[in-house]
Amino acid sequence: MRPLGAPGAVVPAGGRPLIITEDPLLLDDLLRLCAAAGAEPHVHHAVPEQSGGGGGGSGGRGESGSGDAGEAPGSVGWESAPLVLVGDDAARRVRGAPRRGGVLLVGRDLDDPLVWQRAVEIGAEEVLRLPDAESRLVDRIADVVEGAGKPALAVGVIGGSGGAGASTLACALALRAARAGERTILIDGDPLGGGMDVLLGGESAEGLRWPDFAGSRGRVGAAALEESLPELHALRVLSWDRGDRVVVPPAAMRSVLAAARRRGGVVVVDLPRRVDEAVAEALAQLDLVLMVVPGELRAVAAAGRVAAGVRMVARDVRVVVRGRCPGGLDAESVAGLLGVPLAGEVPVEVGLPGRVAEGEPPGGQGRGALARFCDGFWRRALGPAQGVAA
Repeated sequence: MRPLGAPGAVVPAGGRPLIITEDPLLLDDLLRLCAAAGAEPHVHHAVPEQSGGGGGGSGGRGESGSGDAGEAPGSVGWESAPLVLVGDDAARRVRGAPRRGGVLLVGRDLDDPLVWQRAVEIGAEEVLRLPDAESRLVDRIADVVEGAGKPALAVGVIGGSGGAGASTLACALALRAARAGERTILIDGDPLGGGMDVLLGGESAEGLRWPDFAGSRGRVGAAALEESLPELHALRVLSWDRGDRVVVPPAAMRSVLAAARRRGGVVVVDLPRRVDEAVAEALAQLDLVLMVVPGELRAVAAAGRVAAGVRMVARDVRVVVRGRCPGGLDAESVAGLLGVPLAGEVPVEVGLPGRVAEGEPPGGQGRGALARFCDGFWRRALGPAQGVAA
């Protein structure tokens, strides 16, 4: 078993960062960035446990506070704050504080070579110099507001040739993950694919579609994204409207997919075969890409060209062989010809197109070869190791 990732530290949502500085200009910057991230910080001049003031600090300027033992309700101390922003001016005053994670040293002098020594002395995770690192700092603060836990396992599905069945597999994977109790977001990254919401029978469902996110840049709120999308069959779906827009700007793809991943659980992305800038942005964030290839020679030849482009960006690509035509290739032969690891084989289901036409989404009833493949895939992917088996 080779896990794709290990669980990260979980930060409860709604935490308030701690700011330690006496520099009024730096404090202005930090308060502004906290506001941009939706956070109300506690402000102190020194480590709260070492300060000589009375009650615990609350949001605002120029406060000093006592230690954890004597804190007022709602206040935080050095060890209890989810994130600590230490101004460069205050670094010497916090050198004696207990070592902990989540300490950032923040300054405004871009040319001070000794800042790294001060960072080591206080055990800082990062040194952030403003204004250059403003976006990075907003991200770290926003993680505290949203609650930063383990990111979602993100799986892309792409067809090796036309009509390979990638959208069908993506839909079934998302449905089976949701039925297994995973928080699931299905992202339709193929503007010419007909719409995943249509495949799920929810083209008229209320919620935002891709054109509503076309102007997205920077950080998109993870909870806000999830709540804004149509909910179909216990999963959230980001698809297309019936308008003329057929392009996802790369910045929008990057922001939306990053937000979906921060929400945790599972993200499934249906991808087009042509790797443009937006698709490359998606591939770079995915943990695994499943390429669907029918078991016949012409499909394998086409898939070889698709695989070459995908593997330039994606970290892990595996092939799913769909059925076997009379006189066609078996799954091991397809994987060998492509030089891509085999994720499995999905036999052709004769009755599947008819059930979909009658309104049953792929994998919706948990019966048939497709549902069995998806259930087995998620058992391996979401088992005790929390990773996909190699």
